[in-house]
Amino acid sequence: MKASSKKNNIYIVGMVMAVLTFWLFANSMINIIPAMSADMDVSAGVLNIATSLTALFSGLFIVVAGGLSDRSGRKKMTYIGLILSIVGSILVMLAQGPLFLITGRAIQGISAAFIMPATISLIKTAFDEKDRQRALSYWSFGSWGGGGVATLAGGLIATYMGWRWVFVISIIVALIAMWILRDIKESKANDHNKAPFDYGGFVLFVLVLLGVNIIVTQGQEIGWTSPLMIGLMVVTLLLLAVFFEYEKRRKHQFIDFSLFKIKPYTGAVVSNFLQNGIIASIVVANIYVQVARGFTSFEAGLLTIGHIITLLVMIRVGERMLQTMGARKPMLWSILIASLGMSMAAMTFLPDTAYIVVVFIGFLIAGVGVGMYATPSMDTSLVHINNDQVGIASGIYKMASSLGNSFGIAISTAVYGTVQLMTDNIHVAGALGILTAFVFGIISFWVVAKTISPEEGLASESFEMAGKA
Repeated sequence: MKASSKKNNIYIVGMVMAVLTFWLFANSMINIIPAMSADMDVSAGVLNIATSLTALFSGLFIVVAGGLSDRSGRKKMTYIGLILSIVGSILVMLAQGPLFLITGRAIQGISAAFIMPATISLIKTAFDEKDRQRALSYWSFGSWGGGGVATLAGGLIATYMGWRWVFVISIIVALIAMWILRDIKESKANDHNKAPFDYGGFVLFVLVLLGVNIIVTQGQEIGWTSPLMIGLMVVTLLLLAVFFEYEKRRKHQFIDFSLFKIKPYTGAVVSNFLQNGIIASIVVANIYVQVARGFTSFEAGLLTIGHIITLLVMIRVGERMLQTMGARKPMLWSILIASLGMSMAAMTFLPDTAYIVVVFIGFLIAGVGVGMYATPSMDTSLVHINNDQVGIASGIYKMASSLGNSFGIAISTAVYGTVQLMTDNIHVAGALGILTAFVFGIISFWVVAKTISPEEGLASESFEMAGKA
């Protein structure tokens, strides 16, 4: 039995706050590194590791955490994630050196892995039809919009209160979320559907993701053609082949590949990966305006304000479009708008003032596309999935977000660095690095066109019942 409308609204607030805890300790690090460096006896390298560690651990454990939420309970896993968030924040607050800092950041990454798929799964099982779509829209406020808000909030808090207060606020938000969600009904897979955990598949999966992460984040620094990098690529591909072969032979798989037989789910997951790749090119634009145009990091951040505002506004618009015209049209339009908007920053031939105006407008337009995409994509990824599998399905969907962002950053920055090295022209390098967004967009548009039917989302309740049959 689903919750009442009044309680639904309260639960949605709790889930959004749970998701915001992740962004408060994840994206705020981008703006508080200088303050942390001045306050602690740690090197810049340690701080860079600490910054990326949360995303790495989140990506490594998010699928297994989604599976655990199916087996052990989505509410329970949300609470465990929030408790881990508090523990990690306390360690970072107390840090005076690398040990507490790195340990706290790793724990925070694991907490995000628990929170993300578990809260999506709670939405799927606690809400019906339009209530589910509305809940997903607000969840997207925290997920898609939380990063931008937390980045600016982290800089302001660090400037006027001290960087440790970011994690104090994160703890407060986590405690409030736990209190709000205390009465939400627990949901889990049916007992007869529980299967033994695939430890071998999990270990192989983690090793593959570690290899991929090192390749995409360190490839340029180590050298793409160096013996070490080529060897790592070969080992990672071999491990991937072993993983697939191992999983094919198991009755109970760590990742249920039968999920990808559902075309709309596959389309939502793959396009989510690519949409995050589109937005990742903002990193190259940020680097370019600071190096070539003399912006400070704060000034570069201000260029994204329009992006954040339109993203948040368009999330509810995307929900309405889903309900009136289905998922396919808003997803196709959103991909086109986001890729064109981000690509406007590639007009590096413009003089300073004109370029700033164009970039601001481009980021604003990209925000329209990202916001419009969020709810139709997430609803499409959930509606065909049996409630017993929704946790692991959500984990795969969110893992696609993390990997898409990582690959997008790695590819766009690699193009930027390689072109600059070959041409010694930072403006050409910046333009081509940013234009990787358009390439991601073309592929994503084709994927959605091939996998999402025009009727998708219009009769989602009947689809959902068919998935449970």
